[in-house]
Amino acid sequence: MSNLQEIKTVLRGKLRQYPDFPSKGILFEDILPIFQDPKAFQLLIDGLKLRIGERKVDVIVGLDARGFLFGPTLALQLGAAFVPVRKQGKVPGETVSAVYEKEYGQDTFEMQADSIKPGQKVVIVDDIIATGGSAKAAGDLVAKLGGDIVEYLFILELDFLRGRDKLNADVFTLLSGQPEKLDS
Repeated sequence: MSNLQEIKTVLRGKLRQYPDFPSKGILFEDILPIFQDPKAFQLLIDGLKLRIGERKVDVIVGLDARGFLFGPTLALQLGAAFVPVRKQGKVPGETVSAVYEKEYGQDTFEMQADSIKPGQKVVIVDDIIATGGSAKAAGDLVAKLGGDIVEYLFILELDFLRGRDKLNADVFTLLSGQPEKLDS
């Protein structure tokens, strides 16, 4: 299946939604069923590869933790390196760090200081873009190391939060849309 619209339809059908999880008023989008079905997982990778097309990519950067679910597979299929962005204190050796805003306070992402070389073409991946804070922090890390961000790729976007507005490169999501809040 090489039609991006068909891929999106299959992936959308795999998502599960959980109202009021982890707290009241939140509609949680569960992407894990995609990974429980090898055909759907392959379609996810195929859809992302279609988006990248013939562009040269040296490094796929995956965000802690769900970017780790598909980032390495995408990197392998593109012949690119995979670099994880982890929460502070989880990465050995010399690191670079970036602080980002969360719903309640701040957090810090880190990446090994030698993981990206100046001028390398980088794609940043994660499961969902909401407010864009964590993706922006990953982009800041890539910039600190001199990498060139080709694009940010996500499985799903919560459009109403406008997270893409914080990012400094093109943004692509396979799936989008969700009501602003649950009807109560």
